[in-house]
Amino acid sequence: MKQNQWMSLLGLANRARKIISGEELAVKEIRNGKAKLVLLAADASDNTTKKISDKCNSYQVPLKKVENRHLLGQAIGKEARVVVAVLDDGFAKKLVTLLD
Repeated sequence: MKQNQWMSLLGLANRARKIISGEELAVKEIRNGKAKLVLLAADASDNTTKKISDKCNSYQVPLKKVENRHLLGQAIGKEARVVVAVLDDGFAKKLVTLLD
C-alpha cells in the first residue's frame, strides 16, 4: 500500500474540509448521501466494523480499510480515528486508487 500517498491526500482533504471523522458523524453522512468513500481502521471493533460495512452496503458507499486507527488519525492530524468519511468525489476517487 502506498501509505504516505493516501495519508497526505487525506490530510489535504482534511484541510479542504472535505472529510468527517468519527463513527456517528460518518453514519450520518452515509445516510444523507454526502459520503463518497468511507475509510475504516482495520483495528476497529467488530461492532463498529459491522455497523459501518452494513451502512456502506445499504447506501452503496465504497469502503476501504486502512492498517490501523493511529495511521488514520495521524493522516488528519488528530488522535486515533476509527472511521473517516470523505465528502468529495475527487478526493474519494483518488483515495480509492491509492488504497487498492
